[in-house]
Amino acid sequence: MTHPHAPLRRSVPTQGGAVVVGFSGGMDSTVLLHLLANDTAIRREGLRALHVHHGLQAGADAWAGHCDQACMALGVPLTLVRVRVDRDSGLGPEGAARAARHRAFAQALGDGEILALAHHRDDQAETFLLRALRGSGVDGLAAMRHWRRYAGGWLWRPLLAQPRVALHAYARAHGLHWVEDPGNAGSDPDRNFLRHQVLPLLRERWPHAAHSLARSAVLCAEAADLLDAGDALALADARRDRDTLDVEVLQALPRARRARVLRHWVLALQLPPLPGNGVDRIETALLGARADAQASFDWSGARVQRWRNLLHAGRIRAPLPLRWEQDWDGQAPLALPTGDRLQLLGTDRFDESIRVHARRGGERIRLPRRSHQHTLKQVLQARGIPPWQRVRMPLLSDREGLLAAGDGILSARLQAWLQERGAGLLWRQGPGG
Repeated sequence: MTHPHAPLRRSVPTQGGAVVVGFSGGMDSTVLLHLLANDTAIRREGLRALHVHHGLQAGADAWAGHCDQACMALGVPLTLVRVRVDRDSGLGPEGAARAARHRAFAQALGDGEILALAHHRDDQAETFLLRALRGSGVDGLAAMRHWRRYAGGWLWRPLLAQPRVALHAYARAHGLHWVEDPGNAGSDPDRNFLRHQVLPLLRERWPHAAHSLARSAVLCAEAADLLDAGDALALADARRDRDTLDVEVLQALPRARRARVLRHWVLALQLPPLPGNGVDRIETALLGARADAQASFDWSGARVQRWRNLLHAGRIRAPLPLRWEQDWDGQAPLALPTGDRLQLLGTDRFDESIRVHARRGGERIRLPRRSHQHTLKQVLQARGIPPWQRVRMPLLSDREGLLAAGDGILSARLQAWLQERGAGLLWRQGPGG
C-alpha cells in the first residue's frame, strides 16, 4: 500500500506562495492538514486552514469547533467562513453546497496563493464515472486536475494519486481524529451511490478498478491539453476582437474543432457554458444563416448573434426605453436606464442643458468637415455599429438638432465645442456592453 506521505514532497509545486487548506474536519482533509503542517518548507512559505460552515447539518457548529481545536493543536491559523447555500439554484443540495464552498475559497485566496484540497484517487474514480454516465467528452472525463489555475492563485490536490485506504492507514498510525459527515452514509446523491454500491461491486471483479478509472482520467487530461493547444490557435485565428469571431474562418474548421472553439470562446468571455444543444443551434441558426439575417441564440442570460460576417457574444442587454429622455448639464455623470453612464470630461458643464434620449428614427446629423447632413441610420451603418448597440446608444440633442450618438459619432458643432475646451465625451458601457 502506498503511504500518502511518500509522494508529497515530490508533488509540492514550484509556483505560488502560501498554502490554504480547505479543511472540513473529515478524515481526508485532516490527513492533508497534518501532512502539510509537518512540512518545514510549506510552513516557511505560510500555511493556514479555511473551514466553510454551510449550516446544512445539525452538527455543523460542532464540526467547526472540532476544526478549531485541530488547528490549534497543529499551530495552524484557521479562518471560519459562514455561507448561505442557494437551495433554489437547480444544482441540487450537494452541487449548491459545492458552489457556495468554492465561492468562499476563491474570495479567501490571495494572489499567488495555493488552495490545497484533499481529493484522493477514489474521489477521482467516482468523478470519472459520474461524468461518463452524463455523457461527457474528453474535457469532462479529465475529471479533477492535480494542479490548475484557480481564482487569483492555484488549486492543488497533492493526494490525488493516493487511495483512500492509504489515507485511513496514515490517520490511524498518527492517532488523528476527525468528524464523520452523515451524508456520506446514504445512497443519495449519485456520488454516494457510486461510492457505496457501484465501486465496491466493481472491485469484487476488478480489484484495481479505482486505479484504472483514475488512470483513464489522467490520459483524458493529457488528450484534453493537446486539444486545448490546437483550440487556442484556431480561436486566435478566428477572433477579430475580444467578443467577435469571423464566420468564414470558423466554417473552414472541421466541425469537431469548431465546436470546441465555440465553447472555449464563450468560456473565455466569462459567459455561462453553452448548453448541450448550443453548438448545434449556432451551427444551424447562425453559421448557416444569411449574413443580413441578424440571427441569434440565447441561453442563461447570454446571447450569440450574427451580424454581417461576424459572430458576436455577450450578456443580453436591455435597450434604452424608446420614450426615455432626460435633461443633462454635464456637471455629474449621467446614469442611463441600461446601466451605462455618460460623462463629460475636461470641462465643468455644457453651456446650456442638453437632452439625452433614445433613438427613435429619422434623426439627422452634420458630421465634422461635411457641408450637409446625413441620416443617423446611414452613419451607423457606415461605421459598422451592430444593431444591438444602436438600440442602447444614447443620443444628445439641443434646440438646433442632434449633437452626438454615443461618444463616437459627434456633430461638427459638438466636436468644435469640445476641442476648444480640450474636453471629451465618454459613454461608459456596463458589463457585457
